[in-house]
Amino acid sequence: MCGRYTITILLEELIARYFLDEESSSYRGPRYNVAPGQLVPAVVSDGRRNRLGELKWGLVPPWADDPKVGNKMINARAETAPERPAFRNALRSKRCLIPADGFYEWRKTADGKRPMRIGLRGGGLFSLAALYETWVAPDGSKLHTCAVLTTSPNALMADIHDRMPVILRPEDEARWLDRRIQDPAPLLPLLVPYPAGEMAAYEVDPRVGNVANDDPACMAPVGGSGQGTLF
Repeated sequence: MCGRYTITILLEELIARYFLDEESSSYRGPRYNVAPGQLVPAVVSDGRRNRLGELKWGLVPPWADDPKVGNKMINARAETAPERPAFRNALRSKRCLIPADGFYEWRKTADGKRPMRIGLRGGGLFSLAALYETWVAPDGSKLHTCAVLTTSPNALMADIHDRMPVILRPEDEARWLDRRIQDPAPLLPLLVPYPAGEMAAYEVDPRVGNVANDDPACMAPVGGSGQGTLF
């Protein structure tokens, strides 16, 4: 699964990277320990241009009786999303990108679980493939939510966890956002493990396990491990 990540760049960098409409761009950053249930920056397309908005992490389907169902839907498995009622409509018409520059996962060891930060080799921004929905409350208020797609692990991630988030290549992002594509078939080949050779990982302090901690120390290497690999 994917349950924590980082986004530490400036708004200006996001605008340049995604060709965003500046007037609609909202970004509260940097963030070092983004967690489910929080508002997260997401890139969507209105068919003419890209916009940056905020979505609550944990997808609530339009037909849900209780928005708390979103607590269990932070991720959507790429293999089953086309058939699952909670995700199939969003896969057809409500796709978005979650910008990130790293994500956390916990590796099981003989001494217990140890948090790892994973990202592109050499650092840099990347896009997580995600879905979004809008839930309307009985009083008419709207809740905009999202879920990150996951896939099987690559060779790097297999040693850490049995799932990993879908990371899109930059050249595939426009196709993912293209609202004219409503047939999932041409999109499914994008939902594969990112090449392990282009990624790196290092151990971080267990303090990242507490969502109240959101500072640079969350992503600092333990004992200097990982220096020169991810950054």
